[in-house]
Amino acid sequence: MGHKSAEISRFFIAGINYKKTDAAIRGQFAVSTEHYAKILDLAPGRGLNELFILSTCNRTEIYGFAEDASQLIDLLCTQTTGSRETFMELAYIRNGHEAMEHLFQVASGLDSQILGDYEIVGQLKQAVKFAWEHNFIGSFLERLVNCVLQSSKVVKNQTALSGGTVSVSFAAVQYIKEQITDIEGKKILLLGVGKIGRNSCRNLVDYLGTTDITLINRTEEKAAELAKETGVHHAPLAGLAAHAASADIILVATNADHPTLHRSHLENQGDKLIIDLSIPCNVEKSAGELPNIQLVNVDELSRLKDETLQKREGEVPAARAIIGEHITEFLEWYEMRKHVPVLKAVKTKLKELHTSHLFINPSGDPSISPAHSDEQIQRVINGMATKMRKHNQRGCHYIEAINEYIGKGAN
Repeated sequence: MGHKSAEISRFFIAGINYKKTDAAIRGQFAVSTEHYAKILDLAPGRGLNELFILSTCNRTEIYGFAEDASQLIDLLCTQTTGSRETFMELAYIRNGHEAMEHLFQVASGLDSQILGDYEIVGQLKQAVKFAWEHNFIGSFLERLVNCVLQSSKVVKNQTALSGGTVSVSFAAVQYIKEQITDIEGKKILLLGVGKIGRNSCRNLVDYLGTTDITLINRTEEKAAELAKETGVHHAPLAGLAAHAASADIILVATNADHPTLHRSHLENQGDKLIIDLSIPCNVEKSAGELPNIQLVNVDELSRLKDETLQKREGEVPAARAIIGEHITEFLEWYEMRKHVPVLKAVKTKLKELHTSHLFINPSGDPSISPAHSDEQIQRVINGMATKMRKHNQRGCHYIEAINEYIGKGAN
């Protein structure tokens, strides 16, 4: 598809996140894989050809090139249950360099609901991969995302911003430890084995020291595979009601469009702690009204504070410095990329000059072959590119010089 020129001034991000919205509102703007595909199908008809969508438990953001951010917002809201008006009321919009910087901060964990949460990196990779598979990632976004991921990796390896073990899935384990002092003998049910579900399962095994965990997933094979890896149990989706009734603790990480755990699963079934890690919420809201149910969602988990988070806050300046270095590196590439059309034009002009009647080889010297001339032209272009990079000189001066040379040669 024909991508327009990827000028930074046309790069936008529009989104909502945990800072101004609760889990219920964010759920109205959650984008499933099916919604994502429909959005990309509609995009070309709206003049949008380079974009991706990041939808997680604490944000929904659309990144892309447009004449105005409203184009991206209108497209996004074609597939959300929440209205455009609600989105606009709560959204943040950034453009150009600010939009780039925002993406760097998101990927590093600086903009996460739990500071330093590194789970966002895997979610970003998946979001971009999906757009790339549908031909919506051009050279600008590809380079930008690669630079963002490199920056995120350096932040993780060279600072303690992601030190310790604090994430949404780990926060769930912390909460369980605080609420239930005697975990032995407690049955745990985990619904959903996607990214957060897998992490939750491993954290439950590692930090609670229990394997009395049953996994249920829409695709049973995935639950069976994770159960084998972690030494826990699994069950088919048809067994949900029975396992929900017997469980003491239920974690829900299914990320479906509608609730997967209903009030009817829980009524008169004993006391239970239920942690909903899904956006939109996948536990029926009225279930939380039952006297035997303690229901917690991701927003409540994010309020957990401990020494690990305090240490992370001290790493923020170092993380920002690393991000700054990578942004500078990206902008240097961007500036050079703007010279490519000029370099191509000069190369074409040199080839035209070589084949013109002014430069016919009357001697028939075989050393002056087309291949030899191509090598000479490429050396000139390489030298020109080097000078442009070092001196940041505009290519128009070289075009003028070549045109002047051609003019003199013709007289």
